[in-house]
Amino acid sequence: MEERRRLGGRYELGGLLGRGGMAEVYIAHDVRLDRTVAVKTLRADMAHDETGLARFRREAQSTASLNHPAIVAVYDTDEDQFNGASIPFIVMEYVEGSTLLKLAQSGRRLLPERALEMTVGILQALAYSHRSGIIHRDMKPANVMLTRTGQVKVMDFGIARAMGDAGMTMTATSAVIGTAQYLSPEQARGEQVDVRTDLYSTGCLLYELLALRPPFIGDSPISVAYQHVQDQPLPPSTFDPQIRPEIDAIVLKALTKDREARYQTADEMRADIERVLGGQPLTVAAPMVNTVAAGSRNQDFGAPQGASRPAAAAPSPATTYGTSRPRAAASASGGGKDQRRAYALIALLGGVVLLVSCLATQALMS
Repeated sequence: MEERRRLGGRYELGGLLGRGGMAEVYIAHDVRLDRTVAVKTLRADMAHDETGLARFRREAQSTASLNHPAIVAVYDTDEDQFNGASIPFIVMEYVEGSTLLKLAQSGRRLLPERALEMTVGILQALAYSHRSGIIHRDMKPANVMLTRTGQVKVMDFGIARAMGDAGMTMTATSAVIGTAQYLSPEQARGEQVDVRTDLYSTGCLLYELLALRPPFIGDSPISVAYQHVQDQPLPPSTFDPQIRPEIDAIVLKALTKDREARYQTADEMRADIERVLGGQPLTVAAPMVNTVAAGSRNQDFGAPQGASRPAAAAPSPATTYGTSRPRAAASASGGGKDQRRAYALIALLGGVVLLVSCLATQALMS
């Protein structure tokens, strides 16, 4: 019988749970405490990759300081010698369940209220990490576990950074870009990120739980990133008529391009969701739907054929919903509008060039 590999003289590795571009995750047995754990270890072929080592060690530092029921716990971090190389590893709580990505891909439609309840747990985790000075920067369904008891647990702070870090922009050297379908506009433009970046990505995640598809779908990561910057998403109710207007409102506010009009904290977004779940109304203004998003672009990139398309409309008077909904800015007209669009397109093209480089880097690392 082949002897199992043991890390740090303590963690006996079992079967492989998952593998990514830079790491492998094993189920393992802690022989000292006699408990099942998950061990994430840097792949041996990445042992001499300085960028990969730095990212892996940063994840260990970020998650080791977080202790919250909705965050996968880190028990230990260390390094082990393997084939002459020092391999870092992270010992984590073993979570029995599956990711929200698998749930979304199953095609099983959740009750909208259940999707909101899951998002409350995610926002509780983010509120805690933000108070601890940590921004996740890669919130997506694949990074959220759903336990067999229905609890959510956020994981994989691999590209998280401390608030105020000078490197908190999307650059090729730091490979801090997130995943294109959940990428905030500021990440796509290479701007500095903050807690509201996580809230935008959480809005994308909630959108997918509700609509069984992300807010933007394209034939390449670049086309998706472009839509995050330029296009307005269709309301989730376009894909499921059971979704109420107040739920649309929460999602669309989280997905506002302008950070100042977005939810400002995880607690603020969670409070709106809990008001809706509790049947408490709020007075809000309905947004204007962008005709490009509602018509051509999403039609090309996967919106269901025959789905109803909201028409463009002027801002409507305040409506009583269960949450606050972003108010669309008044549109300029004439040549000034065209000129601003031209300037915006030039700036965006510069960001796209940067994004191409970053996405190529991420493909190798995640």
